[in-house]
Amino acid sequence: MLRAAVKNQTQLGLKAQEIMQQGGLVSDEIVLGIVEERLAQGDCRNGFVLDGFPRTIPQADALVQILQRTGRSIEHVVSLEVDTDEIVKRLSGRRSCPSCGKGYHVVYDAPKQAGLCDACGTSLVQRDDDREETVRNRLSVYEQQTAPLKEYYRSRQLLRAVAGMGPIAEVQSRIAAALAE
Repeated sequence: MLRAAVKNQTQLGLKAQEIMQQGGLVSDEIVLGIVEERLAQGDCRNGFVLDGFPRTIPQADALVQILQRTGRSIEHVVSLEVDTDEIVKRLSGRRSCPSCGKGYHVVYDAPKQAGLCDACGTSLVQRDDDREETVRNRLSVYEQQTAPLKEYYRSRQLLRAVAGMGPIAEVQSRIAAALAE
């Protein structure tokens, strides 16, 4: 949502872009404003999935308030449980084509010719935030700031812990089963 707001040059997106260009962290106020704007769009009327948000308990509290203003509430929170080494392997192996945007993974979805996009032949790139050192740092920040959300949502009987290891189809089935309960 943040990248889309920047790309679409929304008022909040422009504020976020200015902060990010200066190397700063976008404030909760701006992030929450972007989330609220996005959830007000028509395609969210009958439901939505948030990935990577909220990241902190204050953001979770603010999300509850945003949803209450529109008569909605959170029905489920899915926590994909994955070993740290597997998370590092998954994220640090991602590559993308800067020309056409096609995504790859060096282990799980490798291009036909290493380092080149199958669709357009452009050299693939790794995002800076997918480098192993950065991923491990993000996991450390997650443990400090985001992991407490599990108890927050568990205490509200919203948390659905799902084993995130194994083939995608199996994980999808586990998620569907957890949401159907």
